[in-house]
Amino acid sequence: MTDVKTRQLSDNELIVRYQDGDASCFEALLERYQAKVYGYIFSVVKDKETADDIFQDTFYKVIVTINSGQYKDENKFVHWVMRIAHNLIVDHFRRNNKMPMVPNKADGTDIVDNLKGQDDNAEHIIMKKQTSQNIRRLVKMLPPEQRRVVILRHYGKCDFKDIAARTGVSINTALGRMRYAIINLRRLAQEHNMYIEL
Repeated sequence: MTDVKTRQLSDNELIVRYQDGDASCFEALLERYQAKVYGYIFSVVKDKETADDIFQDTFYKVIVTINSGQYKDENKFVHWVMRIAHNLIVDHFRRNNKMPMVPNKADGTDIVDNLKGQDDNAEHIIMKKQTSQNIRRLVKMLPPEQRRVVILRHYGKCDFKDIAARTGVSINTALGRMRYAIINLRRLAQEHNMYIEL
C-alpha cells in the first residue's frame, strides 16, 4: 500500500518519479487503475484465468514502454492502458478464432483506432525478427535469473504467473527481473554496438 502523499500525485508525476527509480509510484498507478482495467478485461473475456493473464501482460507492456522512455504523456494514461488491454483481448480471441462483440468506444477509446494499431504491430514483429539473432546473443550475457525469465517469457511463451511458479518467486519479482533484463539488454546492445528493438 502506497502512502497518502504518493497517492495524491498526478499520473504524470507518478510516471516521472517511477522513471527516476521510485517503484512505489508504479504501485500507486496500479492501485489507482487495477479495478477499472481488470473489470474491463473480465467483462469481455468472462474467464478469471484469462483475465488475470491479460491484466498481467497489460501492465508488463506498460512497464516496458515507460522504462524505454517511449511513453508520451498526454494526460490520457488510463486510456492508453485500456487500449493496450483491448489489443491484448483482441489478440487472445484471434488466437482462439472467436471474436466477441466488443462495444465501440470502450472507456472512451475507439475500437477502429485500436485495430489500426494492429498494422503497426505487424511492422514491429518484422523488426523484432530482424534483430532476434542479436537478442539471442545478448540474452546469453544476462545474469542467470534474468536470462531464465526472458527465455520463459519470449521463447517459452509463458505468462508471468507461470514464470513465477516455475522460478519459485512472486509475480512482482518475475516482472522486476524482466524489467532489469530489458535495461541490461539495452546497455549490452550499446556496449556491443548492436541494434535491438525492445
